[in-house]
Amino acid sequence: MRAKNGCFRIINHQIPTTLMSDMKSVVRSLLDLPPEIKRRNTDVIAGSGYVAPNMVNPLYEGLGLYDIGSTHVVLDFCTQLDASPQQSEMDEDLYSPIRRRKQRRDSDGSEKRDPSSRHRDTILRYSQSIHKLAMDIGNKLAQSMGLASDLFMGWPCQFRINKYSFTPETLGSSGVQIHTDSAFLTILQDDENVGGLEVMDKKSGEFVPVDPMPGTLLVNLGDFATVGPKEAPLEAPPELVDSENHPRLHVPINFEDYRKLQISTGLRAGEALDKLSASNVPF
Repeated sequence: MRAKNGCFRIINHQIPTTLMSDMKSVVRSLLDLPPEIKRRNTDVIAGSGYVAPNMVNPLYEGLGLYDIGSTHVVLDFCTQLDASPQQSEMDEDLYSPIRRRKQRRDSDGSEKRDPSSRHRDTILRYSQSIHKLAMDIGNKLAQSMGLASDLFMGWPCQFRINKYSFTPETLGSSGVQIHTDSAFLTILQDDENVGGLEVMDKKSGEFVPVDPMPGTLLVNLGDFATVGPKEAPLEAPPELVDSENHPRLHVPINFEDYRKLQISTGLRAGEALDKLSASNVPF
C-alpha cells in the first residue's frame, strides 16, 4: 500500500492471524499483573522497560523489552514477569530443538501445558515473526535507496505492549501525549476494540484518524528515518550527501543518546531533531 503521512499498512504479511490474536490475549494478561510484578521490567535504555501511568500520560501504561532479535533477551523479559509458581519452574530447555515442555495432568489424567508455558511460547514466536518482518521491511527500504540490503542486520529492535485505561469519563481524551516514534520504524498491531489512533497531515496540520483493520499491521516511519539509516552513530550515508544539492541535515547520533535527549527535554513530537540540526553545535 502507498505510504501517506509516513505510515502504511501491510496486508499480505506472513504472520498467522491466530498468533496475532494469541499475542493480544497474552498482552492483556501481562498488563493485568500486579504493579510490583510489572516494575521488574526495568529499562535497558531510557524508556525501554515498564512505564506506569503518570501526570503526563495518566491513561497509558506499557511494558517493553530491548532487542527482540535475541532469544535470551525475550526469555529474560518473560522471567521478569513470572507471576506464578508454574512459571518459576520453566527453563530454557523449553526452546531447545527438541522443544521439551513441562506438563501437568488434568483431573481426568490427560496432560496439558501450563498457561505460563503457552504465554512464553506465544511471546517468543510473535517476537521472532515481528523481528523477521522488521528486517525484511528495512532491507527493502535500503534497497530502494541503493544501499546494502543487510544494512539493518544487527540493529536492536524494541518491543512494547501498551494499555490505555479509558473510563466513561475519559473517553475522547488523548491516550498518550502527541509524539513521534523515536526509532527508524514501528510495526504496530492495533486493536480493533480500541480505536482512536490519529496521524498528523503535515500539509494541513490536522489529525487524520487511522481506523483499525483486523489482520493487518501498521508501519510508521519514525525520527531516525528522517536522520537516515546507518549504524551508530547514525548519520546520512555519505553516498546520499552532496554539500551543494543534498547537504547533511543532522549531526551523527546514536539511538540511546537520542532517547536520553527526548526524555531529558520532554520533546516527544519530533522537536528533538531540531537539536540535532547540522546548523547547530552538536550537544
